Amino acid sequence: MFFNSIILGAAALAVTGVESSPINKIQLFKHVAVFSVDGFHATDVKKYVAARPKSTIAQLLETGYEYTNAYTSEPSDSFPGTLAQFTGASPRTTGIFYDDTYDRTFYLPSSNCSGPPGAEVQYTEVVDYNDTLLFSGGIDPANLPQKIVNGVCTDIFPHARLRVNTVFEIARAAGMVTAYTDKHPAYDVVRGPSGTGLTLGYFPEINAIPSMVNTTIQYDSLHVSAFLDWINGTDPANSEGTLGGRIPNLFGGNFQSINVAEKQDGYENGTNNPFTPGLLATFDFIDLSFARIVSALQAKNIYNETLIVVASKHGNAPINPAKYAKINPTLVTNATGVDVLQQTSDDVAIIWLANHNDTEKAVANLQKQASALKIKNIIYGQRLIDRGFGNPLTDPAVPDIFVEPIEGIIYTTSKTKITEHGGFHQDDRHIACFVSNPGLKKRKISRLTSTRQVGPTILKALGLNVTALQGAHIENTTVLHGF
Repeated sequence: MFFNSIILGAAALAVTGVESSPINKIQLFKHVAVFSVDGFHATDVKKYVAARPKSTIAQLLETGYEYTNAYTSEPSDSFPGTLAQFTGASPRTTGIFYDDTYDRTFYLPSSNCSGPPGAEVQYTEVVDYNDTLLFSGGIDPANLPQKIVNGVCTDIFPHARLRVNTVFEIARAAGMVTAYTDKHPAYDVVRGPSGTGLTLGYFPEINAIPSMVNTTIQYDSLHVSAFLDWINGTDPANSEGTLGGRIPNLFGGNFQSINVAEKQDGYENGTNNPFTPGLLATFDFIDLSFARIVSALQAKNIYNETLIVVASKHGNAPINPAKYAKINPTLVTNATGVDVLQQTSDDVAIIWLANHNDTEKAVANLQKQASALKIKNIIYGQRLIDRGFGNPLTDPAVPDIFVEPIEGIIYTTSKTKITEHGGFHQDDRHIACFVSNPGLKKRKISRLTSTRQVGPTILKALGLNVTALQGAHIENTTVLHGF
Protein backbone atom coordinates (compact mmCIF):
# COMPACT_ATOMS: atom_id res chain seq x y z
CA MET A 1 0.00 0.00 0.00
CA PHE A 2 1.37 3.41 -1.04
CA PHE A 3 0.67 5.03 2.33
CA ASN A 4 2.21 2.26 4.42
CA SER A 5 5.39 2.25 2.38
CA ILE A 6 6.39 5.75 3.40
CA ILE A 7 4.59 6.68 6.61
CA LEU A 8 7.48 5.77 8.91
CA GLY A 9 9.87 7.99 7.02
CA ALA A 10 7.41 10.84 6.95
CA ALA A 11 6.97 10.75 10.70
CA ALA A 12 10.59 11.74 11.09
CA LEU A 13 10.28 14.94 9.05
CA ALA A 14 10.95 18.22 10.79
CA VAL A 15 10.57 21.42 8.78
CA THR A 16 12.01 24.70 10.00
CA GLY A 17 12.39 28.12 8.40
CA VAL A 18 10.97 29.40 5.13
CA GLU A 19 12.35 27.68 2.04
CA SER A 20 11.97 28.74 -1.56
CA SER A 21 11.38 25.22 -2.87
CA PRO A 22 7.78 23.97 -2.82
CA ILE A 23 8.95 20.33 -2.63
CA ASN A 24 9.47 18.17 0.44
CA LYS A 25 11.43 14.93 0.29
CA ILE A 26 8.58 12.52 0.99
CA GLN A 27 5.10 12.40 -0.49
CA LEU A 28 2.54 10.68 1.69
CA PHE A 29 -0.25 10.67 -0.89
CA LYS A 30 -0.57 11.24 -4.61
CA HIS A 31 -3.96 12.90 -4.19
CA VAL A 32 -5.79 14.95 -1.56
CA ALA A 33 -9.56 15.51 -1.79
CA VAL A 34 -10.95 18.22 0.50
CA PHE A 35 -14.69 18.63 1.12
CA SER A 36 -16.67 21.10 3.19
CA VAL A 37 -20.18 20.01 4.14
CA ASP A 38 -21.35 23.49 5.10
CA GLY A 39 -23.30 23.32 8.35
CA PHE A 40 -21.92 19.92 9.41
CA HIS A 41 -21.38 20.19 13.19
CA ALA A 42 -19.05 18.02 15.25
CA THR A 43 -22.11 16.78 17.14
CA ASP A 44 -23.76 15.78 13.85
CA VAL A 45 -21.06 13.19 13.20
CA LYS A 46 -22.00 11.18 16.29
CA LYS A 47 -25.72 11.56 15.59
CA TYR A 48 -25.43 10.43 11.98
CA VAL A 49 -23.20 7.44 12.67
CA ALA A 50 -25.61 6.35 15.41
CA ALA A 51 -28.52 6.61 12.97
CA ARG A 52 -26.61 5.07 10.05
CA PRO A 53 -23.89 2.77 11.46
CA LYS A 54 -23.22 1.21 8.03
CA SER A 55 -22.98 4.54 6.22
CA THR A 56 -20.03 5.65 4.12
CA ILE A 57 -19.26 8.33 6.71
CA ALA A 58 -19.06 5.59 9.37
CA GLN A 59 -16.77 3.56 7.11
CA LEU A 60 -14.50 6.56 6.46
CA LEU A 61 -14.15 7.06 10.20
CA GLU A 62 -13.09 3.42 10.63
CA THR A 63 -9.90 4.23 8.72
CA GLY A 64 -9.39 7.81 9.74
CA TYR A 65 -8.75 10.45 12.34
CA GLU A 66 -11.76 12.30 13.75
CA TYR A 67 -10.95 15.66 15.33
CA THR A 68 -13.74 16.00 17.87
CA ASN A 69 -12.69 19.44 19.14
CA ALA A 70 -12.21 21.26 15.82
CA TYR A 71 -13.21 24.87 15.25
CA THR A 72 -13.56 27.01 12.15
CA SER A 73 -12.72 30.69 11.77
CA GLU A 74 -13.91 33.78 13.63
CA PRO A 75 -16.07 35.14 12.05
CA SER A 76 -17.58 31.85 10.87
CA ASP A 77 -18.63 33.10 7.44
CA SER A 78 -18.00 30.91 4.39
CA PHE A 79 -15.25 33.14 2.97
CA PRO A 80 -12.95 33.23 6.03
CA GLY A 81 -13.94 29.62 6.72
CA THR A 82 -12.72 28.58 3.28
CA LEU A 83 -9.56 30.64 3.49
CA ALA A 84 -8.69 29.28 6.93
CA GLN A 85 -8.34 25.83 5.37
CA PHE A 86 -6.44 26.86 2.26
CA THR A 87 -4.16 29.58 3.66
CA GLY A 88 -3.64 28.32 7.22
CA ALA A 89 -4.51 31.83 8.42
CA SER A 90 -7.19 33.94 10.06
CA PRO A 91 -8.80 37.15 8.73
CA ARG A 92 -6.23 39.47 10.31
CA THR A 93 -3.64 37.86 7.99
CA THR A 94 -5.72 37.14 4.89
CA GLY A 95 -7.43 40.56 5.03
CA ILE A 96 -10.83 38.94 4.39
CA PHE A 97 -13.34 38.95 7.27
CA TYR A 98 -16.54 38.10 5.40
CA ASP A 99 -17.88 37.82 1.86
CA ASP A 100 -19.44 41.27 2.34
CA THR A 101 -17.13 43.76 4.05
CA TYR A 102 -15.79 47.31 3.90
CA ASP A 103 -12.31 48.59 3.08
CA ARG A 104 -11.17 52.15 3.58
CA THR A 105 -8.81 51.98 0.58
CA PHE A 106 -11.27 50.59 -1.97
CA TYR A 107 -13.70 52.27 -4.38
CA LEU A 108 -17.09 51.22 -5.68
CA PRO A 109 -17.34 49.16 -8.90
CA SER A 110 -17.04 51.13 -12.16
CA SER A 111 -16.27 54.32 -10.22
CA ASN A 112 -12.89 54.85 -11.88
CA CYS A 113 -11.56 55.27 -8.32
CA SER A 114 -13.10 58.73 -8.13
CA GLY A 115 -13.98 60.53 -4.92
CA PRO A 116 -12.70 59.71 -1.46
CA PRO A 117 -11.59 56.10 -0.83
CA GLY A 118 -13.71 53.71 1.19
CA ALA A 119 -16.27 51.25 -0.18
CA GLU A 120 -18.20 48.07 0.38
CA VAL A 121 -16.26 45.04 -0.86
CA GLN A 122 -18.71 42.32 -1.75
CA TYR A 123 -17.68 38.98 -3.22
CA THR A 124 -21.00 37.20 -3.56
CA GLU A 125 -23.33 36.57 -6.49
CA VAL A 126 -23.35 40.32 -7.16
CA VAL A 127 -20.05 40.09 -9.06
CA ASP A 128 -21.51 37.69 -11.67
CA TYR A 129 -22.49 38.76 -15.15
CA ASN A 130 -25.98 37.45 -14.36
CA ASP A 131 -26.67 35.80 -11.03
CA THR A 132 -29.97 34.35 -12.22
CA LEU A 133 -28.07 31.90 -14.42
CA LEU A 134 -26.06 28.92 -13.24
CA PHE A 135 -23.36 29.87 -15.72
CA SER A 136 -23.28 33.41 -17.06
CA GLY A 137 -19.59 33.71 -17.90
CA GLY A 138 -18.16 34.01 -14.40
CA ILE A 139 -17.11 37.32 -12.87
CA ASP A 140 -17.98 40.58 -14.62
CA PRO A 141 -15.11 43.04 -14.02
CA ALA A 142 -17.63 45.88 -14.11
CA ASN A 143 -19.10 44.52 -10.87
CA LEU A 144 -15.80 44.34 -8.98
CA PRO A 145 -14.67 46.84 -6.35
CA GLN A 146 -11.71 48.92 -7.39
CA LYS A 147 -8.45 50.04 -5.84
CA ILE A 148 -5.52 52.16 -6.92
CA VAL A 149 -2.60 49.78 -7.51
CA ASN A 150 0.75 51.26 -8.53
CA GLY A 151 -1.04 54.45 -9.50
CA VAL A 152 -3.63 52.71 -11.68
CA CYS A 153 -7.32 52.23 -10.87
CA THR A 154 -7.72 48.44 -10.92
CA ASP A 155 -10.65 46.02 -10.73
CA ILE A 156 -9.89 43.76 -7.78
CA PHE A 157 -10.80 40.14 -8.40
CA PRO A 158 -11.41 38.07 -5.26
CA HIS A 159 -8.05 36.30 -5.54
CA ALA A 160 -6.28 39.67 -5.70
CA ARG A 161 -7.94 40.74 -2.45
CA LEU A 162 -6.13 37.94 -0.63
CA ARG A 163 -2.85 38.93 1.08
CA VAL A 164 -1.22 35.49 1.38
CA ASN A 165 -0.89 32.46 -0.87
CA THR A 166 -2.99 29.30 -0.94
CA VAL A 167 -2.21 25.59 -1.02
CA PHE A 168 -3.48 25.54 -4.60
CA GLU A 169 -0.79 28.00 -5.69
CA ILE A 170 1.92 25.96 -4.00
CA ALA A 171 0.70 22.75 -5.62
CA ARG A 172 0.57 24.39 -9.05
CA ALA A 173 4.09 25.81 -8.62
CA ALA A 174 5.26 22.24 -8.00
CA GLY A 175 3.72 21.11 -11.29
CA MET A 176 0.66 19.49 -9.76
CA VAL A 177 -2.91 19.59 -11.07
CA THR A 178 -5.63 21.29 -9.00
CA ALA A 179 -9.41 21.70 -9.21
CA TYR A 180 -12.05 23.33 -7.02
CA THR A 181 -15.79 24.00 -7.02
CA ASP A 182 -17.99 26.21 -4.86
CA LYS A 183 -21.23 28.19 -4.81
CA HIS A 184 -20.22 31.42 -6.55
CA PRO A 185 -17.65 32.41 -9.20
CA ALA A 186 -16.29 34.66 -6.42
CA TYR A 187 -14.61 31.56 -4.98
CA ASP A 188 -11.98 32.47 -7.51
CA VAL A 189 -10.39 33.63 -4.24
CA VAL A 190 -8.81 30.20 -3.71
CA ARG A 191 -6.59 30.80 -6.76
CA GLY A 192 -4.52 33.01 -4.47
CA PRO A 193 -2.92 36.41 -5.15
CA SER A 194 -1.09 35.14 -8.24
CA GLY A 195 -4.39 34.03 -9.79
CA THR A 196 -2.69 30.79 -10.88
CA GLY A 197 -3.75 28.36 -8.16
CA LEU A 198 -6.37 26.41 -10.10
CA THR A 199 -5.81 24.22 -13.12
CA LEU A 200 -9.60 24.07 -13.31
CA GLY A 201 -12.35 25.98 -11.55
CA TYR A 202 -16.04 25.10 -11.62
CA PHE A 203 -18.42 27.63 -10.11
CA PRO A 204 -22.15 27.20 -10.80
CA GLU A 205 -24.07 30.10 -9.23
CA ILE A 206 -26.25 28.90 -6.38
CA ASN A 207 -28.31 32.09 -6.41
CA ALA A 208 -29.75 30.91 -9.73
CA ILE A 209 -31.81 28.20 -8.02
CA PRO A 210 -34.66 28.51 -5.52
CA SER A 211 -33.41 28.30 -1.94
CA MET A 212 -35.11 25.03 -1.04
CA VAL A 213 -33.67 21.77 0.17
CA ASN A 214 -34.62 19.69 -2.86
CA THR A 215 -33.29 22.22 -5.35
CA THR A 216 -30.08 22.63 -3.34
CA ILE A 217 -29.57 18.86 -3.43
CA GLN A 218 -29.87 19.12 -7.21
CA TYR A 219 -27.34 21.93 -7.13
CA ASP A 220 -24.95 19.90 -4.96
CA SER A 221 -25.28 17.08 -7.47
CA LEU A 222 -23.48 19.35 -9.96
CA HIS A 223 -20.53 19.46 -7.58
CA VAL A 224 -20.63 15.68 -7.12
CA SER A 225 -20.65 15.18 -10.87
CA ALA A 226 -17.65 17.48 -11.10
CA PHE A 227 -15.77 15.45 -8.48
CA LEU A 228 -16.49 12.26 -10.44
CA ASP A 229 -15.40 13.89 -13.70
CA TRP A 230 -12.14 15.02 -12.14
CA ILE A 231 -11.39 11.55 -10.80
CA ASN A 232 -11.72 10.40 -14.41
CA GLY A 233 -9.57 13.26 -15.69
CA THR A 234 -12.41 14.96 -17.54
CA ASP A 235 -13.72 18.53 -17.49
CA PRO A 236 -17.32 19.35 -16.60
CA ALA A 237 -19.11 21.63 -19.04
CA ASN A 238 -18.68 25.32 -18.19
CA SER A 239 -15.32 24.75 -16.51
CA GLU A 240 -12.77 27.51 -16.22
CA GLY A 241 -9.60 25.79 -17.43
CA THR A 242 -8.92 22.16 -18.36
CA LEU A 243 -7.35 19.15 -16.71
CA GLY A 244 -5.95 17.96 -20.01
CA GLY A 245 -6.95 14.40 -19.16
CA ARG A 246 -5.06 14.39 -15.85
CA ILE A 247 -6.46 13.47 -12.43
CA PRO A 248 -5.98 16.36 -9.97
CA ASN A 249 -3.44 15.92 -7.19
CA LEU A 250 -5.48 18.36 -5.11
CA PHE A 251 -9.20 18.87 -5.57
CA GLY A 252 -12.25 19.72 -3.53
CA GLY A 253 -15.32 21.79 -3.01
CA ASN A 254 -18.41 22.18 -0.89
CA PHE A 255 -21.92 20.91 -0.27
CA GLN A 256 -24.68 23.44 0.44
CA SER A 257 -27.71 21.24 1.09
CA ILE A 258 -27.10 20.62 4.81
CA ASN A 259 -26.77 24.37 5.32
CA VAL A 260 -30.15 24.95 3.68
CA ALA A 261 -31.81 21.99 5.43
CA GLU A 262 -30.68 23.30 8.83
CA LYS A 263 -32.04 26.76 8.05
CA GLN A 264 -35.39 25.44 6.88
CA ASP A 265 -35.96 22.11 8.67
CA GLY A 266 -33.47 22.29 11.53
CA TYR A 267 -33.36 19.97 14.50
CA GLU A 268 -36.00 18.52 16.79
CA ASN A 269 -36.68 19.88 20.25
CA GLY A 270 -35.71 17.50 23.00
CA THR A 271 -32.63 15.82 24.40
CA ASN A 272 -29.58 16.25 22.14
CA ASN A 273 -31.79 17.81 19.44
CA PRO A 274 -32.19 14.89 17.00
CA PHE A 275 -32.30 15.49 13.25
CA THR A 276 -35.66 16.32 11.73
CA PRO A 277 -36.64 13.80 9.02
CA GLY A 278 -35.79 16.37 6.32
CA LEU A 279 -32.34 17.03 7.75
CA LEU A 280 -31.60 13.31 8.13
CA ALA A 281 -32.63 12.71 4.52
CA THR A 282 -30.25 15.45 3.43
CA PHE A 283 -27.40 13.85 5.37
CA ASP A 284 -28.26 10.63 3.55
CA PHE A 285 -27.73 12.45 0.26
CA ILE A 286 -24.33 13.65 1.47
CA ASP A 287 -23.41 10.13 2.51
CA LEU A 288 -24.45 8.71 -0.85
CA SER A 289 -22.32 11.37 -2.52
CA PHE A 290 -19.29 10.28 -0.50
CA ALA A 291 -20.03 6.67 -1.47
CA ARG A 292 -19.96 7.63 -5.15
CA ILE A 293 -16.68 9.49 -4.69
CA VAL A 294 -15.08 6.55 -2.89
CA SER A 295 -16.31 4.13 -5.58
CA ALA A 296 -14.86 6.35 -8.30
CA LEU A 297 -11.49 6.52 -6.54
CA GLN A 298 -11.49 2.75 -6.16
CA ALA A 299 -12.40 2.24 -9.82
CA LYS A 300 -9.35 4.30 -10.83
CA ASN A 301 -7.17 2.37 -8.35
CA ILE A 302 -6.22 5.56 -6.51
CA TYR A 303 -8.28 5.21 -3.33
CA ASN A 304 -5.29 3.95 -1.33
CA GLU A 305 -3.24 6.89 -2.62
CA THR A 306 -5.83 9.54 -1.72
CA LEU A 307 -6.26 11.38 1.56
CA ILE A 308 -9.88 12.43 2.02
CA VAL A 309 -10.39 15.50 4.21
CA VAL A 310 -13.83 16.55 5.44
CA ALA A 311 -13.78 19.89 7.26
CA SER A 312 -16.75 22.23 7.38
CA LYS A 313 -16.37 25.94 6.68
CA HIS A 314 -18.99 26.65 9.33
CA GLY A 315 -21.77 25.21 11.43
CA ASN A 316 -25.07 26.97 12.08
CA ALA A 317 -26.57 28.34 15.28
CA PRO A 318 -28.70 27.56 17.12
CA ILE A 319 -28.96 23.77 17.00
CA ASN A 320 -31.62 23.96 19.69
CA PRO A 321 -34.67 25.53 17.99
CA ALA A 322 -36.01 26.75 21.34
CA LYS A 323 -33.21 29.34 21.42
CA TYR A 324 -34.05 30.92 18.07
CA ALA A 325 -35.23 34.51 17.72
CA LYS A 326 -34.54 37.27 15.22
CA ILE A 327 -33.93 41.02 15.41
CA ASN A 328 -33.90 43.52 12.57
CA PRO A 329 -30.23 44.41 11.94
CA THR A 330 -31.16 48.02 11.24
CA LEU A 331 -31.90 48.36 14.94
CA VAL A 332 -28.27 47.53 15.70
CA THR A 333 -26.99 50.16 13.29
CA ASN A 334 -29.37 52.78 14.67
CA ALA A 335 -28.45 51.94 18.25
CA THR A 336 -24.83 53.02 17.71
CA GLY A 337 -25.97 56.64 17.45
CA VAL A 338 -23.03 57.46 15.16
CA ASP A 339 -22.25 57.42 11.44
CA VAL A 340 -21.87 53.81 10.33
CA LEU A 341 -20.19 53.09 6.99
CA GLN A 342 -21.34 49.48 6.90
CA GLN A 343 -22.87 46.81 9.07
CA THR A 344 -22.74 43.17 7.99
CA SER A 345 -24.91 40.86 10.06
CA ASP A 346 -26.04 37.28 10.53
CA ASP A 347 -25.73 35.84 14.04
CA VAL A 348 -23.11 38.53 14.56
CA ALA A 349 -23.06 42.23 13.65
CA ILE A 350 -19.81 43.59 12.20
CA ILE A 351 -19.53 47.37 12.11
CA TRP A 352 -17.24 49.78 10.28
CA LEU A 353 -17.53 53.37 11.54
CA ALA A 354 -17.04 56.55 9.56
CA ASN A 355 -14.87 57.88 12.38
CA HIS A 356 -12.74 55.62 14.57
CA ASN A 357 -13.00 58.23 17.32
CA ASP A 358 -16.71 57.40 17.64
CA THR A 359 -15.99 53.84 18.78
CA GLU A 360 -16.38 54.43 22.52
CA LYS A 361 -19.59 56.38 21.98
CA ALA A 362 -21.03 53.72 19.70
CA VAL A 363 -20.20 50.99 22.19
CA ALA A 364 -21.74 52.92 25.08
CA ASN A 365 -24.92 53.42 23.07
CA LEU A 366 -25.06 49.74 22.13
CA GLN A 367 -24.62 48.76 25.75
CA LYS A 368 -27.66 50.86 26.64
CA GLN A 369 -29.65 48.74 24.18
CA ALA A 370 -28.04 45.44 25.17
CA SER A 371 -31.25 43.97 26.58
CA ALA A 372 -33.43 44.90 23.60
CA LEU A 373 -30.82 43.77 21.08
CA LYS A 374 -29.98 40.61 23.06
CA ILE A 375 -26.29 41.51 23.09
CA LYS A 376 -23.94 39.13 24.87
CA ASN A 377 -20.63 40.75 24.07
CA ILE A 378 -19.16 43.76 22.27
CA ILE A 379 -15.61 43.42 20.97
CA TYR A 380 -13.72 46.62 20.14
CA GLY A 381 -10.52 48.54 20.83
CA GLN A 382 -7.74 46.66 22.59
CA ARG A 383 -9.96 43.60 23.04
CA LEU A 384 -10.35 43.46 19.27
CA ILE A 385 -6.58 43.37 18.91
CA ASP A 386 -6.12 40.91 21.76
CA ARG A 387 -8.68 38.53 20.21
CA GLY A 388 -6.51 38.45 17.08
CA PHE A 389 -8.68 40.46 14.70
CA GLY A 390 -6.10 43.15 13.96
CA ASN A 391 -6.17 46.90 14.48
CA PRO A 392 -8.70 49.06 12.60
CA LEU A 393 -6.47 52.10 13.14
CA THR A 394 -3.69 50.56 11.04
CA ASP A 395 -5.47 48.07 8.77
CA PRO A 396 -8.18 49.44 6.41
CA ALA A 397 -9.99 46.08 6.28
CA VAL A 398 -10.44 45.54 10.02
CA PRO A 399 -13.89 46.35 11.46
CA ASP A 400 -14.27 48.69 14.42
CA ILE A 401 -16.81 46.64 16.36
CA PHE A 402 -18.11 43.09 16.59
CA VAL A 403 -21.50 42.70 18.29
CA GLU A 404 -22.07 39.16 19.54
CA PRO A 405 -25.70 38.41 20.41
CA ILE A 406 -26.75 35.73 22.84
CA GLU A 407 -26.90 32.25 21.34
CA GLY A 408 -29.90 31.76 19.08
CA ILE A 409 -30.36 35.40 18.08
CA ILE A 410 -30.03 36.21 14.39
CA TYR A 411 -29.86 39.77 13.12
CA THR A 412 -32.04 39.31 10.05
CA THR A 413 -35.35 40.16 8.42
CA SER A 414 -35.64 36.72 6.81
CA LYS A 415 -38.98 35.01 7.29
CA THR A 416 -37.68 31.50 6.55
CA LYS A 417 -34.31 30.82 8.18
CA ILE A 418 -34.27 29.41 11.70
CA THR A 419 -30.51 29.17 12.06
CA GLU A 420 -27.49 31.03 10.66
CA HIS A 421 -23.71 31.28 10.87
CA GLY A 422 -21.04 33.96 10.86
CA GLY A 423 -20.80 34.42 14.60
CA PHE A 424 -18.64 33.09 17.41
CA HIS A 425 -21.00 30.63 19.08
CA GLN A 426 -20.19 26.98 19.68
CA ASP A 427 -22.80 25.90 17.14
CA ASP A 428 -21.27 28.26 14.56
CA ARG A 429 -17.69 27.11 14.99
CA HIS A 430 -17.50 23.58 16.44
CA ILE A 431 -17.52 21.69 13.17
CA ALA A 432 -17.09 18.23 11.70
CA CYS A 433 -13.47 17.51 10.85
CA PHE A 434 -11.98 14.15 9.89
CA VAL A 435 -9.46 12.64 7.50
CA SER A 436 -9.57 9.18 6.00
CA ASN A 437 -7.45 6.74 4.05
CA PRO A 438 -7.29 2.91 4.11
CA GLY A 439 -3.79 3.17 5.58
CA LEU A 440 -4.92 5.06 8.68
CA LYS A 441 -6.00 3.45 11.93
CA LYS A 442 -9.15 4.76 13.59
CA ARG A 443 -8.51 7.50 16.11
CA LYS A 444 -10.55 10.12 17.91
CA ILE A 445 -8.42 13.15 18.68
CA SER A 446 -9.87 15.46 21.30
CA ARG A 447 -7.16 18.11 21.46
CA LEU A 448 -8.16 21.63 20.40
CA THR A 449 -7.92 21.85 16.62
CA SER A 450 -8.32 24.66 14.10
CA THR A 451 -9.38 24.24 10.49
CA ARG A 452 -6.37 26.44 9.71
CA GLN A 453 -4.37 23.25 10.24
CA VAL A 454 -5.95 21.68 7.14
CA GLY A 455 -3.74 23.75 4.81
CA PRO A 456 -0.35 22.67 6.19
CA THR A 457 -1.64 19.08 6.35
CA ILE A 458 -2.57 19.15 2.67
CA LEU A 459 0.93 20.26 1.78
CA LYS A 460 2.63 17.67 3.95
CA ALA A 461 0.40 14.93 2.55
CA LEU A 462 1.41 15.88 -1.00
CA GLY A 463 5.10 16.14 -0.13
CA LEU A 464 5.15 19.91 -0.49
CA ASN A 465 6.93 22.44 1.69
CA VAL A 466 4.65 23.28 4.61
CA THR A 467 6.52 26.50 5.38
CA ALA A 468 5.83 27.82 1.88
CA LEU A 469 2.26 28.56 3.03
CA GLN A 470 2.67 32.20 4.00
CA GLY A 471 -0.32 32.65 6.28
CA ALA A 472 0.39 29.46 8.19
CA HIS A 473 4.00 30.54 8.65
CA ILE A 474 2.93 33.98 9.92
CA GLU A 475 0.49 32.47 12.42
CA ASN A 476 2.62 29.42 13.33
CA THR A 477 -0.13 27.06 12.18
CA THR A 478 0.87 23.41 12.51
CA VAL A 479 -0.29 20.30 10.69
CA LEU A 480 -3.19 18.31 12.12
CA HIS A 481 -2.26 16.00 14.96
CA GLY A 482 -1.27 12.59 13.64
CA PHE A 483 0.68 13.97 10.69
